[in-house]
Amino acid sequence: MLRAWVMRAFSRAVLAVFYRRVEIIGAEHVPAAGPLLVAANHQNGLVDPMLLLAAVRRPLVPLAKATLFRHPVVAPFLWLAGAIPVHRREDASDTAGLSPAQRNTDLFARSIAALRGGRSIGIFPEGKSQPEPVLLPLRTGAARLLLAAETAAGGAVGVTLLPVGLIFHEPGVFRGGRAVVWIGPPVPTADCVAVYRAEPETAVRRLTDRLAVALRERMVEADDRVTLRLARVVEAAWHEEAPGEEAAGARAEFTQRVLRAYRYLRTVDAARVERFRREVERYAKDRELAGLSERHLSQRYTAATAWRYAAREGFSLLVGFPFAIVGGLIHALPYKATALAVRAAGPDADEQATYSIAAAMILFPLAWAPEAWLVRHFLGPVGLAVFLAALVPSAFFAFTWRERLQRVGREAQALARLLGHGDLARRFVRRRRALLDEMEALARLVPEEVMTAGRSPRPSS
Repeated sequence: MLRAWVMRAFSRAVLAVFYRRVEIIGAEHVPAAGPLLVAANHQNGLVDPMLLLAAVRRPLVPLAKATLFRHPVVAPFLWLAGAIPVHRREDASDTAGLSPAQRNTDLFARSIAALRGGRSIGIFPEGKSQPEPVLLPLRTGAARLLLAAETAAGGAVGVTLLPVGLIFHEPGVFRGGRAVVWIGPPVPTADCVAVYRAEPETAVRRLTDRLAVALRERMVEADDRVTLRLARVVEAAWHEEAPGEEAAGARAEFTQRVLRAYRYLRTVDAARVERFRREVERYAKDRELAGLSERHLSQRYTAATAWRYAAREGFSLLVGFPFAIVGGLIHALPYKATALAVRAAGPDADEQATYSIAAAMILFPLAWAPEAWLVRHFLGPVGLAVFLAALVPSAFFAFTWRERLQRVGREAQALARLLGHGDLARRFVRRRRALLDEMEALARLVPEEVMTAGRSPRPSS
């Protein structure tokens, strides 16, 4: 229990530092007690299990690929989390020449024992991490674990199968990315358990397919990352024209509907949909070149507003400047070294955040050690105590001050453009409303069953 608490606290702290915001939707679906199998999509390497550990308010035993247990940086944290190794077919066989099925005997035994003991397990049924915003075909391991646990000697124990969608915005960007953990209601399993003894493969396939549908209902799927970015442009425009929809869940559901309609309409009126896509691309590019956000277009600015903003933010930055300098001096070297190390490693998109976090965990302490020695040498034990106490808060303060400086710079440029070109915002608002009008006209062509379907229709090839 203590290890689980430490790992959860560590995951929450790391995610709070790395991401600008982490939102959790549907936490009420997590049962307070009883056996629990949490299944999530897998797009962001080792950050995904950290998100599950942080979001699920129960000790969670993750399943992780066996090769990670030999990783010098990752292995200690897998031990701390009590993770169970999974041997995949694509991984090299061990020296004993055992097949993955033989090597996974321990996985199934430990997992079933954990579930029957009322514990919680986290699993990624796609079997691997990949950066594209799609759900890969699910492997059957999650269904087999649950059904085996429910039909083991001693009778059913009522395992809850909980689908979790992980949604990312700029997942590999330090302090620029955001993550949403969208927890859905439990997947029905009783009929599959009833069928399992007589027709095990039928039950496994039925439950696996049902889990895939449940995961898609909690994900934002797109054919590629460019299409996803454009859908989010439309979502941001809609959000400003429909104030009050602040909840991450409502915004994610809207983006889901946009993408479902897009897939369907490409098969019905491809030319019109392509024209709409090009207009969205032009609108997004022009707005970005102007340095304006959707929020800027929806507010009225005057010279007095600009001066008040400049005075308030300037004073705040000025007061925080000495503390930011101290934090920058302490952490500048490991920060730059981390960035260089990640760039040299050249990770895939789904491993960017993992590499950044792992490199920081190594390089920051390596830099702190000689700094602490210098402080102890020149300032004595009291100086060292102050230095050690200031390490973490000074890092966070330096990063947030830098973020604020960049934000103020962007806001100042946007205000200057809006005040210098009186009709600039109005022109963009007219274009935005024209786009949303066309979107609503297109949406009327889409059957409601397509818009609400758990599994998005795919155009025939």
